[in-house]
Amino acid sequence: MPSVRKKVLAAILVSATALSPLAASAETITGALAKAYQYNSQLNAARAGVRVTDEGVAIAKSGWRPTVTGSGSIDYASTHAQGATQNITTGSFGVQINQMLFDGFQTKNNVAAAESQVKASVESLRNTEENILFNAASAYMDVIRDRQVAVLTEQNLQFLTEQARAARSRFEVGEGTRTDVAQADASRATAVAQLSAARATALASAATYHQIVGDEPGKLKAASPLGKLLPGNLDSALTIASAEHPAILATQHLVDAAAFSVKSSEGALLPQVTASAGVSDNYNHSVPDFRGTNGTTTSANIGASLTIPIYSGGRTSALVRQNKESLSEARIQVDVSRDQVRQAVVSAWTQYVAARESVDANRQVIDAAQLALNGVIEERNVGQRTTLDVLNAQNAVITAKINQASSERDVVVASYAILSAMGRLSVDRLGLAVTKYRPEEHYNAVKDKWIGLRTPDGR
Repeated sequence: MPSVRKKVLAAILVSATALSPLAASAETITGALAKAYQYNSQLNAARAGVRVTDEGVAIAKSGWRPTVTGSGSIDYASTHAQGATQNITTGSFGVQINQMLFDGFQTKNNVAAAESQVKASVESLRNTEENILFNAASAYMDVIRDRQVAVLTEQNLQFLTEQARAARSRFEVGEGTRTDVAQADASRATAVAQLSAARATALASAATYHQIVGDEPGKLKAASPLGKLLPGNLDSALTIASAEHPAILATQHLVDAAAFSVKSSEGALLPQVTASAGVSDNYNHSVPDFRGTNGTTTSANIGASLTIPIYSGGRTSALVRQNKESLSEARIQVDVSRDQVRQAVVSAWTQYVAARESVDANRQVIDAAQLALNGVIEERNVGQRTTLDVLNAQNAVITAKINQASSERDVVVASYAILSAMGRLSVDRLGLAVTKYRPEEHYNAVKDKWIGLRTPDGR
C-alpha cells in the first residue's frame, strides 16, 4: 500500500506541474485577444458578410447606368415550286442601348438605403468584434481559474491523503478511533472525485479557448483588470454606451435604410421615362435572286418612352404599407438595443464592484482559515480536537482559495464586460499588436465599379 500511495502522489505532482499557471508563461491576455481578432472564424464570417453588403451599393447604382444588349439571328430556307428551287439566307445583327431617365427617384432612394445598410453592417461588425474580444478574454481567464482550481484540488488531495495515513497510524498505536480513519478516508475519496471534475472542467475551458482564440492555451500569464480604461462611475458608463455602442448605432442606420425603402416604393407610383437607341444590320441572300433583294441593309432608331402607372392590382400599395411597417419596427428596435445595452452596462458594473469587494474579503478569509487550520492541527495533536475538526478546517481553507480564484477571474472579466457594454472594447484602446481590419477599403473598391467579375482581392 505505501508504494501505491507514492505512485499516486507522484502522478498528482506531475499533473499539478502541467496544469499550474504559476510556471513561466509565454502568452498574455492581449496576445490571446490579438489571435482571436485575426483567426476567429465567426469574426471572419462577419467580415465577409459586410463585403456582401457592400455590393448592394453597386447593385443599386446600376439603376442610373445604361444597359447594352446585343442580338443576332440567322435563318436558312429552301423552297421548291414549279420545278425551281430557291435557297434564302437571312440574318439580323444589332445593338440596343436603354437608359432610364426618370424612375420616380427609386434609384436615388435605393442607393441611399444601400449605403445605410452598409453603415449598419459596419457597426454590426464592430459589435461582433467587441463580443469576440470579450469572449476571448473570458475564455482566457476561465482557463487560468480552472487550472488554479485543479491545482488547489490536487493540493487538497495530497493533504487529505496525508491525514488519512496519519489517522490510520494513530489508530494502529491506539491513539485514534476507527471513526477517525473512516472520516479521513471518506474526505480523501471525495477529493479524488473533485480532482477528476476539476481536471474535466479545465480541459473543457481549454477547448472553449481554442474555439475562440484559434490556438491551444499554453502557459498563460495572470491578467489585470482594465481599471484605467473605465469611467469613474456608472452614470458616465451609461452615457458613453448610449452614444457609442455599435449595436445602437447599427439599428439607427437601419432606421435610415427603412425610411429610404419607403420612399423608393412610393416612387413606383410616379411616371417613368426611358430613352433608347439601337442599330442593326439585316442580311439577305437568295439563290437565285428573283427579285433583286440580295444585300445588306442598316437601320438605326432612337426614341423615348413614358410609362404612367395607373393600377397594379394593389401590389405597389401593399409594398408601401409593408415598408412603412418595417420602418416602424426598425424604430422600435433602436429602443430595444438601448435597453439591452443599458442592462449590460449595469450588470457588468455591479459585477465588477462585487468582484473587487470579494477579492479583498476572500484574502482575509484565506488568512483566517489557514490560521485556524494550523491551530486545529496542533490541538488535534494534543488530543483537544478530532480528525473531523481538521478535515472541516481544511475544507474551509480550500473553499476560500477556490472562491478567491473565481473572484480574481470575475474582476478581470467584469472590467472587459464594462468596456464591451460601453462599445469601447476595440483594438485601438486595448493596444493589440495586430493589423486592424478596415471594411471601408473593400467598400471604396466596389461602390462605383461598373464592370468586372473579380473581387478586390483577386478571386
